[in-house]
Amino acid sequence: MTKRPDDHSQCAPTMQALRNALLVVNGKWKLQIIVALSTGTRHFRGLERSVPGISTKVLAKELKELEAHQFIERTVHPGPPVVVDYHVLPYARTLDPVIEVLKAWGTQHQQRLNDQQAAAGEAATA
Repeated sequence: MTKRPDDHSQCAPTMQALRNALLVVNGKWKLQIIVALSTGTRHFRGLERSVPGISTKVLAKELKELEAHQFIERTVHPGPPVVVDYHVLPYARTLDPVIEVLKAWGTQHQQRLNDQQAAAGEAATA
């Protein structure tokens, strides 16, 4: 039996696994929050300052999702004043290799863009 050129059955398991992963770490904030928390427990406002550009509303939503996926834990300390801490759980460490690969790729990609911009600038001045 020969495979048709449009037969994608071989990639279906890969696609499903990617969908599963991206459902958990989707968006630009979740991995940044995990990295910020990886240095230790943080209060909400401290965490907000550690992730530049994130709004209070988005941070609260992302923290709830990370907690639901068992990457972080939220602890409420009764007051006054009431203090809420967040810290990463051991399961979050399973993302370390993913974060490292994305970090390396992001650095490489930015360098490529910078090199292309420099080459285009040199060509324009030549």
